[in-house]
Amino acid sequence: MPKNSLNVSLKGADDIFSTEESRQEQQREQVQQIPIGELFPFKNHPFKVLDDESMQRTVESVEQYGVLSPLIARPRPEGGYEIISGHRRQHAAQLAGLDALPVIVRNMDDDAAVLLMVDSNLQRETILPSERAFAYKMKLEALKNQGARSDLTSVQVAPKLSTEKIGEEVGMSKDNVKRYIRLTNLVPELLDMVDEKKIAFNPAVELSYLDESQQRDFLEAMNDTQNAPSLSQAQRLKKLAQEGHFSYDVAFAVMGEEKKDELDKVVIKNDTLRKYFPRSYTPKQMEDTIIKLLEQWQRKQQRQNER
Repeated sequence: MPKNSLNVSLKGADDIFSTEESRQEQQREQVQQIPIGELFPFKNHPFKVLDDESMQRTVESVEQYGVLSPLIARPRPEGGYEIISGHRRQHAAQLAGLDALPVIVRNMDDDAAVLLMVDSNLQRETILPSERAFAYKMKLEALKNQGARSDLTSVQVAPKLSTEKIGEEVGMSKDNVKRYIRLTNLVPELLDMVDEKKIAFNPAVELSYLDESQQRDFLEAMNDTQNAPSLSQAQRLKKLAQEGHFSYDVAFAVMGEEKKDELDKVVIKNDTLRKYFPRSYTPKQMEDTIIKLLEQWQRKQQRQNER
């Protein structure tokens, strides 16, 4: 009886183990030294890299110890690498005069890269409203795209599910996530004022419903009256715009009104009060003294009226 012909190729032990080792090595992420000139910022990166005191401390650390935590980047079709995580470290390294940086290179699609970029930056202690706004918007779009690819029948409900997911991850309601995303509709000058706390968050959300021309008219009216909008003023301006009654003159009239809290409040600057009190006096001692003097003045006025 003829024997079956077995087409088996046997490999030596060294060949088998080296193949398995190289396979595992390929799966393992490698830290590479990438020239700093080949690293480029993430497209539309929403987080600001500022030359502030914190950056100076980072530069000093890099000068002393180098960049201890590798950046994460992905290859660019046109060459070089796009930074996904580590923009501040890259800037600090530039200021410190480094030629190359430790980088983990990952092949990632756009949506996966956006999600990693946003999540890695949301861990920072201080995040500006504008940074949150654009970061949440980018993450929302990425989650919607992923949802559309994984289940084409669920595209219509993806926005709701995505905002809920973002809210759960950052510890806020889905409605508040949407309110932050509304800020991306503000013109840059108004959004900067939100970051600088010249305009409060809630009024800013209402103003985001004005179109660009209306926002610029509002900005001019705000500057001319030297008043920041209250929530009620911003809501009224939004309603007037929706009804087709918005103009610079209308915005000027609304912003020129005295606010109720300003009518109910008297503010005396600290510098004004200090010249009447010893330097050792605390604000509480100053307040108590003022109240006693006012009570004395009131009693004197009552005695004069009784005569």
